[in-house]
Amino acid sequence: MARKARNHSRKALSRNWSSLPPPTPNNWHQNSFERFAVCVAHLAGRPSAFLIALAVIIAWSLSGPLLGFSDTWQLVINTSTTIITFLMVFLIQNTQNRDTTALQVKLDALIFANRSTKNQLAAAENMSDSDLEKLHEEYRKRAEQALQVLHHRRPRRNHSKGSAA
Repeated sequence: MARKARNHSRKALSRNWSSLPPPTPNNWHQNSFERFAVCVAHLAGRPSAFLIALAVIIAWSLSGPLLGFSDTWQLVINTSTTIITFLMVFLIQNTQNRDTTALQVKLDALIFANRSTKNQLAAAENMSDSDLEKLHEEYRKRAEQALQVLHHRRPRRNHSKGSAA
């Protein structure tokens, strides 16, 4: 079973990796970073990455008494975790930006495909905060109205246990 999961994970990673266009002389550095970011984000989100990080922390903790809890011993973990955290911020932000853009494109496609939806919603991310709030309030009211209609359409049921049918 674990082998199947591993193979599925490898296939998903290769699909993510290969879904990007091949590098050209003009965009090789951008595509290389995107490919690297997708790969690292995928690997960092796996349980094995957590277990490796946990093992490193345990090994570092156990080495403390052997090294006399020296300043160098503390500096190693502080420096390495700071560098890793700093780099991961950019990788995670890149991945989040890609996911948000992809989601936005999919939502825009649904908006344009639905004739009853206002096309202005496709550009909602460019609206001011006050316009977004007004739009949110409008759709919240519409949702409440739709919910009331659904409640009126449902047949009333008698939920008392003592009633006979």
